[in-house]
Amino acid sequence: MLQKHESKVCPRCGNKFECKVGNIAECQCSAVTFSPEEKEFIKAKAFSDCICVHCMRELKQEFFEQQRSVQMKQIKQR
Repeated sequence: MLQKHESKVCPRCGNKFECKVGNIAECQCSAVTFSPEEKEFIKAKAFSDCICVHCMRELKQEFFEQQRSVQMKQIKQR
């Protein structure tokens, strides 16, 4: 059976990558896991298509830093 792969351009950074929609276990996106909160954070960015694994990792870090900033503000208010 021929696996379906697509060449895509990341709407966030413009880099090309291969989406392995026909074999999701081998797709680059399966290398990164997200909490429900992280998924909502990325969903709110409203990207037009899949993003590359590099951007996924950057957004995961961005979410972490945002959460840490909120926590630090809460601590300072005590």
